[in-house]
Amino acid sequence: MTTLTHKKKILVTGANGLLGQKLIGFLREDDTVETIATARGSNRLPFTKGYSYLTMDITDAGSIESAFSAVKPDVVIHTAAMTNVDQCEAEKENCWKQNVTAVEYLVRACRNHGSFLLHLSTDFIFDGTAGPYREDDEPNPISFYGWSKYAAEKAIIHSDIRWAIARTILVYGIAHDMSRSNIVLWVKKSLEEGKTIQVVDDQWRTPTLAEDLAIGCMLIARSESPGVFNISGKDLLTPYEMAHQTADYFGLDKDLIRRADSTTFTQPARRPAKTGFVLDKAESILGYAPRSFSEGIGILASQLKES
Repeated sequence: MTTLTHKKKILVTGANGLLGQKLIGFLREDDTVETIATARGSNRLPFTKGYSYLTMDITDAGSIESAFSAVKPDVVIHTAAMTNVDQCEAEKENCWKQNVTAVEYLVRACRNHGSFLLHLSTDFIFDGTAGPYREDDEPNPISFYGWSKYAAEKAIIHSDIRWAIARTILVYGIAHDMSRSNIVLWVKKSLEEGKTIQVVDDQWRTPTLAEDLAIGCMLIARSESPGVFNISGKDLLTPYEMAHQTADYFGLDKDLIRRADSTTFTQPARRPAKTGFVLDKAESILGYAPRSFSEGIGILASQLKES
């Protein structure tokens, strides 16, 4: 007599985004998982097999409830959010609706259906005065985006559902439609065109390869490990150093890279000066093992050749 094993149903929000694409790409290859991709509009994923797609608007409680009723997910990986920091500063109501109210709706749906919620958060919940940060350091946002993400975390932490939060930093990678640039692509393109670029050297981050973030999320989702996890890259770098490593990798002219400080650029939202994450918890509990920034550049370079 054969026993039918239950496939873990994993529903992903924001499936058309960079992280969403990487997650669906990995999950659809896993025979133990039933993958459900969701996003507000039509399906823009480059894959056709190994998953199902549902239209779901995270700002509409009814839309969420009908999707959950149809699917009954075991795990929800919530990647959808308004992440443009300056846009969040300018459109506070819209930002709150997408980043906080939507999370409250998802918490309610997860409670109704017994789903485990994995929520994506950010280093921007910190003020940047004491980085690199551990999971239990005290948040103190300095932008509206940061406040919205911190409020969402609190809504989850104070709920009675099963949950995890994956905080990340400066995600870079290649979306299949090349719809998003990142520091590597911007530096490469600018230097290839012979443009001089100004890059800040007074901010520090641990930039995160999108594939590494997706793997970190899957490690949490598969084990349903509870709590807060730092899931980022491991190299603490300034954007100026990232630009130099990019130029080195592609053999481009580093003399075109000019050192600047953050006062050079006028941006509506304040940025934390020094974040970065300590990864000990994710490494020991999940077995998370991110690539170095130079390895990440190599992965992007090979994907560019394929596209």
